[in-house]
Amino acid sequence: MNYFSDSLAAAFGLIASFDQALYQIVLTSVGISLIAAIIAAALAIPAGIVMALNQFAGKQFLQSILNTLMAMPTVVIGLLLYGLFSRLGPLGHLELLYTPTAIIIAESILIFPIMMNLAIAAVTSADPRLVPTLISLGAKPKNLSIQVAKQTRFIMLAAVITGFGRAIGEVGAAMMLGGNIEGYTRTMTTAIALETSKGEFEMGLALGLLLLIIAFVINFLLSWLQRVKP
Repeated sequence: MNYFSDSLAAAFGLIASFDQALYQIVLTSVGISLIAAIIAAALAIPAGIVMALNQFAGKQFLQSILNTLMAMPTVVIGLLLYGLFSRLGPLGHLELLYTPTAIIIAESILIFPIMMNLAIAAVTSADPRLVPTLISLGAKPKNLSIQVAKQTRFIMLAAVITGFGRAIGEVGAAMMLGGNIEGYTRTMTTAIALETSKGEFEMGLALGLLLLIIAFVINFLLSWLQRVKP
């Protein structure tokens, strides 16, 4: 009990003292996850809106693929990208392995189906009079998608926040593709695994507490968005 309480006190001390090494890891992790969330949102939200507004052959099959991708283990994504980015892989000449870019790509792929499914759900759960009204007012396909996005903007923002929360908690692909390099690709989750294995429980606990704080902020924002009326 003393070991845990002493470690907890030391962890709070690291947080309160703004330990440079600690917050370098936090900034790296937040930066990588934020970029991944922006990239994924730029692709997933328009794709989700278009898919929800249109009927086409294979739509149900595509939905099944999205649902499958949501359940794909992160280590599988990491394994596939490792094969592509490794020196002997087809994209090895790009030298992306063990860089933040590799982690960003992995996290973007990881959260893309989550954001797209949430975007689809946002459109399908919107007021059923919305799309017919916009069409009757002469909205073209492109303008229709933009107007639908505006009307469901709070749910779309919630999708982005959800994706960010999923990305920042990712560990498998980040470890495989980033290499956990100090000051470069070391994220909060990979650092927690490393520091705990080294016996540096205080640092791992401090990072875990900060990760919990970030998770709390994310959930608070999601709860607030659910109460906000468009």
